Amino acid sequence: MSFGKLSATKTLSAPETQLVFLNPFLRVRQTLSDMQNYVKPAMLKLLSYCRANAWAGYDPYDALNSRLFSIFPFLNSRWPRLVLTQGLKRSPIDVRRFLGVPKTQNPKALALFLSAFLKLSETDVPDREQLILLMIDRLQALRSPGTAYWCWGYSFPWQMRKDVVPAGAPNLVCTTFVANALLDAYDHLGDARCLSMATSAAEYILNELYWTEGDSIHSFSYPLPSVRVQVYNANFLAAALLCRVSKLTGEGKFIGPALDVTRCSIGKQKQDGSWNYGGASSQQWIDNFHTGFNLGALRAIGLHAQTAEFDNSVRRGFEFYRTHFFRGDGAPKYFHTRTYPIDIHCVAQSIITLTEFQDLDPSSLPMADKVLQWAMDNMWDERGFFYYRVLRLATIRTSYMRWSQAWMLLALATRLSEPNGTTTRSISCGSPALVSNISSGLGND
Repeated sequence: MSFGKLSATKTLSAPETQLVFLNPFLRVRQTLSDMQNYVKPAMLKLLSYCRANAWAGYDPYDALNSRLFSIFPFLNSRWPRLVLTQGLKRSPIDVRRFLGVPKTQNPKALALFLSAFLKLSETDVPDREQLILLMIDRLQALRSPGTAYWCWGYSFPWQMRKDVVPAGAPNLVCTTFVANALLDAYDHLGDARCLSMATSAAEYILNELYWTEGDSIHSFSYPLPSVRVQVYNANFLAAALLCRVSKLTGEGKFIGPALDVTRCSIGKQKQDGSWNYGGASSQQWIDNFHTGFNLGALRAIGLHAQTAEFDNSVRRGFEFYRTHFFRGDGAPKYFHTRTYPIDIHCVAQSIITLTEFQDLDPSSLPMADKVLQWAMDNMWDERGFFYYRVLRLATIRTSYMRWSQAWMLLALATRLSEPNGTTTRSISCGSPALVSNISSGLGND
């Protein structure tokens, strides 16, 4: 498979050879062992872009950071907030600078950067250790204010259907990604402050967000503690963190609620292996990256709780994921029933999930490369960043630091960490029939 638009079998002229030498993103990919030759240059250029921007940037949902709301207070009500947020998110032209929306450091982006640096080597990034410590320090500084727990939220307020989530207000998803990154750092450095912060985050989730309804419903609240609706990816992410903290600390109090919530959300898996986003009537959709979250978190739960109870659910979920979310040319679908929009978050999560689950289907790693190939051909800007979305008739070229660049840096680091397709996963390979069924779904639109 080629990287860029050059054929692996084409004989290059002298000018073309010079072009390939000058632009490493057009180098031909010969075999999997050439991973360093085409993924590493992209990673380094993206890293340089993020570093040059001080790890700060815009976000699809940051419209409420606009100075318009302080200049014109009458705009600060539900409908103007919704309209401006959706308008900026969907606009093919980025006008945030003119609306006074600042670039910000987002704790979730910093957590993704931290996880990426921990996957890379000092050969890849000579100042890797300094970057790891920088991210830890920034995450310490950006904890949510006004709470005794270590927890984190986004760097902007955002309008829900009814309520506004304030900037910096802690939420489950942001907190789990930060805490897991800190635990990755703890595994690498042995720094006790990282374990302490992650344990406090688990305490926050258990004490402030865990709720039950009779004996049948066990869940965590997201995005606010007052919300009593099951969001399955949030439940799995939180349960995985609690299991990981329990294994590291020996604290047994985390395991029971984590497994109860997991079993409850496992029960919502459909016969075809999929999950809706959540239990509310407005949450009945199935998308790429939240399905990827489900699968990664479920595998982590099994690993840290040392149980095979959820293995079959993971296999069924991955079969659905592999069959329904990819076009034949490698473009990742957003929803299982239609392709567009093709979102960079889906690109990143697809590379991560396909790489991490290659033991369930050996063709997953080549498909991860195909997804990356498609993204580099269609969503890469030579200035060193990835575009937000490809629509049927247009491309939204806005650069988003959390949603796009941080996720893609982690995806590239994940792919670089397994250049030869090796794996050390805890779930055994599926049966030949499973592999055959998954492979036969490739290319379905």
